[in-house]
Amino acid sequence: MTTNRWHPVIGGVLMNLALGSLYAWSVFVAPLEKEFGWTRTQTSRTFTIAVVCFALTFIFAGRLQDRRGPRLCALLGSILVSAGFVLTSFTSSLTALYVLFGVIVGIGNGFGYSAPTPVGSKWFPDKRGLVVGLMVGGYGGGQAIFGSLANYWLIPTFGWRATFQILAAVFMVMTLAGTALLKNPPQGYRPPNWTPPGGAASSGADFTTREMLATPTFYALWIAYCLGATAGLMTISQLVPFANSVGLGANVATIALVVSAVGNAGGRILSGAMSDRFGRVVTLRIMVLASAIAMPSLFLWREQAVLFWGLVVLVYWCYGTQLSVFASTTADFFGTKNFGMNYGVLFTAWGAAGILGPQIAGRVYDTFGDYRYAFFATAGLALVALAALMAARTPTRAAAA
Repeated sequence: MTTNRWHPVIGGVLMNLALGSLYAWSVFVAPLEKEFGWTRTQTSRTFTIAVVCFALTFIFAGRLQDRRGPRLCALLGSILVSAGFVLTSFTSSLTALYVLFGVIVGIGNGFGYSAPTPVGSKWFPDKRGLVVGLMVGGYGGGQAIFGSLANYWLIPTFGWRATFQILAAVFMVMTLAGTALLKNPPQGYRPPNWTPPGGAASSGADFTTREMLATPTFYALWIAYCLGATAGLMTISQLVPFANSVGLGANVATIALVVSAVGNAGGRILSGAMSDRFGRVVTLRIMVLASAIAMPSLFLWREQAVLFWGLVVLVYWCYGTQLSVFASTTADFFGTKNFGMNYGVLFTAWGAAGILGPQIAGRVYDTFGDYRYAFFATAGLALVALAALMAARTPTRAAAA
């Protein structure tokens, strides 16, 4: 039976919409701090733990996906994320919060997120940037849907504990449906009437992880990914508290969640398509530079709602671009045969950014009472990321020797 190659894309979008609830974490910060008296640094650590567990699991999950296909990883992600949300609803201590949400939900994201992108890269070598962008764009869209739903209706109506439970049930249904649709193409698949373009991987070079690690290009990409994503992850972890801290109110914060997801998903999808036309590294350079400008601007114009929303869109657009285009760059530069493992190793850069961003924000806020120095510091890190991208070149076998 012939598989319509768009069906796995639908499955990947469903999967990532549910997993993207991780980005809605900030809506739970205020209710938890109010009930338990925790500090911003303490609650920020939950998101950091989840991101680190996500990134570390992604390495193992990528390897498993390369060997066993996407469905096992997707199923494990479905079970763990849903279970983690249910168990978090019963938390009564920081330790429990760190384990139940940070570790379990983080690991579940690592398994679940590892499945769609390799599938899309293999089915669509002719439209890789666009399709990977569509799949990972679902992750950004999950924040808008579930973050807004939780912040505006579920938490005020049912409380934060019941909200975790309701979301868990929804996620289970969505991720199981997504799992059923994910399937790799036949070995050696090529779309009709498509000829591979020139380039390292596209000309037949599939790098092993060991070979990839021997290239200078990998380290340039790792540094750029880590420092470039720090700005976005800092903002994601603090968006609602940041909006509330400057007196913008709950309605502005809720709209910010929606527009941020538009930026996040838009960056993943449209910048992915842009990278198909203008090149992966060129697209990344443009967006990292834009991030360096947008971060201090967001703080400086934080009290004007319309400018606040516009700059939030830009920050999230730049961040979403990186999640899409770094994945496509990995497939282009190092091939698709070992893509799961190779991108898993590069994805540890995102995990490191998940430590830097939220902790910079939490510590700056607890020390100074606002986020000023956090926004300026992450802008500086984005400029270092730009310098690393300027050094990135298409890898060769000779470079890996």
